[in-house]
Amino acid sequence: MTGIMPAIVPAAVVVPVGLAVLGVLTARVVVATRALNREVARINQQFRLKADSRG
Repeated sequence: MTGIMPAIVPAAVVVPVGLAVLGVLTARVVVATRALNREVARINQQFRLKADSRG
């Protein structure tokens, strides 16, 4: 029993910290994705305006 207990305590600390890190990284990816989508939409709008001005 004493062999298992020392492994459980660090795991109980590492797992929540790892999940928190994954949460932060996920949030950063979501923010970056939204920014990229806005940029792509802006560029597409510029191309549409140029195409419309040509007739």
